[in-house]
Amino acid sequence: MTKDNSKGTAIITGASSGIGLAYAAKLAQRGYDLILVARRKDRLDIEAKRLSDTHNRQVTTISADLTKPADLRQIEELLSTRGDVSLLVNNAGVGAIGSLLDVSVDAMDDLIKINVVALTRLSHAAVTAFSHQKRGTIINIGSIIAFKPANTAAAYAGSKSYVLSFSRSLQSQLKDSGITVQVVLPGPVRTEFFTASGVSPSIFPDAHFATAEEIVEAALLGLDRNEQICIPSLSDVGDWDAYDAAQRRLAEVISDGHPSGRYGTS
Repeated sequence: MTKDNSKGTAIITGASSGIGLAYAAKLAQRGYDLILVARRKDRLDIEAKRLSDTHNRQVTTISADLTKPADLRQIEELLSTRGDVSLLVNNAGVGAIGSLLDVSVDAMDDLIKINVVALTRLSHAAVTAFSHQKRGTIINIGSIIAFKPANTAAAYAGSKSYVLSFSRSLQSQLKDSGITVQVVLPGPVRTEFFTASGVSPSIFPDAHFATAEEIVEAALLGLDRNEQICIPSLSDVGDWDAYDAAQRRLAEVISDGHPSGRYGTS
């Protein structure tokens, strides 16, 4: 059971370190009880005790590998059956960094299972549950790599483009439902991501790295402001507005499915 002053329960995937752990601390501070999901049970339990002691919140841990259908279904069922869950952070993700021929197809398969399939299925379970409550929040963690191709991260860039497009479609579908969907698009973050992906973080200048805490603090402030697309490193929101307007204009001019006259067709 949640405490009387709880804002409900937040489920956070990839919660044993980095951005996921930073969300856990910030949300506990804001009054949420927590369900922390990750593969490393030992680290989850250590962090759960620390968070519970620090913030006086109820913190539960679940060891799950979201590439495994049974583990993924466990979290889906949790979302479906726990009426106190009011927020989901889809943070779990992997990189599989390298040129296409240097990355194993199994690694890319795991990337798609976590970055795309798990995020989609958990979002579906959350929307289903939140629709009955007419409230709830889903936070999907993307990346600025969604905006540009990357010759050493083709599958990763593609997966984050999916996260952005999927989240924007959900935002449109759910705009009058009481359910909020935010997509967060950080740049380089000082976490274990690069070493876990088998590459050196030196591919980016040291000055470009933010801390996980900085990113989460900015994203939650953006959420408070109803900023559904949060790019923490973006200084001028007008740049996003121009990009979005250009995308919408392009969608309009290509909406006729017939080949254009420039191909010599009638």
